[in-house]
Amino acid sequence: MSRDPIPLFKVFVSDDVLKPVNEVLMSGYIGQGPKVNEFEGLLKKHVGNDNLVTVNSATSALHLAAHMLKKPDPETNWPGLEAGDEVLTSALTCTATNWPMLANNLDLKWVDVDTETCNMCLDDLEAKITEKTKVILLIHWGGYPLDLDRISEILDRAEKRIGFRPFVIEDCAHAYGSRYKGKLLGNHNSMACFSLQAIKHFTSVDGGFITMPNKTLYKRAKLLRWYGIDRESPREEFRCEADVEEWGFKFHMNDVNATIGMHNYPHIDRLVQAFKDNSAWYDKELEGVAGVTNMRRDDWADSASWIHTIKVERRDDFSRHMEAHGIMTSRVHERNDKHSCVSQYKTTLPKLDELVNEMVCIPNGWWLSDDDRQYVLDCIKKGW
Repeated sequence: MSRDPIPLFKVFVSDDVLKPVNEVLMSGYIGQGPKVNEFEGLLKKHVGNDNLVTVNSATSALHLAAHMLKKPDPETNWPGLEAGDEVLTSALTCTATNWPMLANNLDLKWVDVDTETCNMCLDDLEAKITEKTKVILLIHWGGYPLDLDRISEILDRAEKRIGFRPFVIEDCAHAYGSRYKGKLLGNHNSMACFSLQAIKHFTSVDGGFITMPNKTLYKRAKLLRWYGIDRESPREEFRCEADVEEWGFKFHMNDVNATIGMHNYPHIDRLVQAFKDNSAWYDKELEGVAGVTNMRRDDWADSASWIHTIKVERRDDFSRHMEAHGIMTSRVHERNDKHSCVSQYKTTLPKLDELVNEMVCIPNGWWLSDDDRQYVLDCIKKGW
């Protein structure tokens, strides 16, 4: 008996979304309005951080985060960002992580990976921090959190050595619902950028949000996502008379996307849990299977498991074998350092060279039935 293909990604939209979306569309107010404010309130409650601002994508969140760091802050000894300052980052991510840094005239410096997690190698991170390093851009691959306490210790040592503390920006596009030592990401003294794009844990069709470590950055982000205009000023001053003290962007979310997000919101916990449960099941069932190596799991890490990555022998043969059985697999993201537009930053990354020949992601999302995941497992165990 033939079976339907098993996708690696699938969009979830709540059944009850059409009526409220139609009401918003017909309301005459479809830009940034009350629905955005309401959605932000829900996200603040769920993430546990009141310094949260929605935007139209995680890419915009990352761009905004880097832009806000250009301004020096004498109170915190932050020197600001200038063209040519360095961002330490991983090449193993979506280009949407690193291109916003280039758009802010910053230089990329690649950090090698930890082959057991797909995250940044923290030994290599510490070795590459110099006086030019202003930003540490962290990517939590598949939602698996980096060791944030160890990174803080690395930055403590760097601050003593170079005279200032590089600022941490977290790319949490994979990591909605991930926890580090019991605390949700988005609450660790950084600017953390999340995605609500179509295929993420939950979606607003497109969108994102950014959490800030303090009210100063929060208030600036609220202004800069909408050109720098204070939308909370008195209506008679709105747009026309109100002064713009710092120019910004058109990065805001709209009420249509916010409405979709709000109606998907009640499903967040069960959707994230489904990803996590399926990944935990794979970890258990694939242990000891010939040709397969599971990723490392640390006690302090609670991953939202947006994608489930394994290492396999003869990866291309594995992918062809799975495709022949109707199962989609992928590396998901191409290493960024291969692109000609960043050739000037090329460096030796031996661990990444090793990893990209072995890593592959298998379906683990909310749409998998018990029978589906057993079929995936059986196909792997058959060999390739």
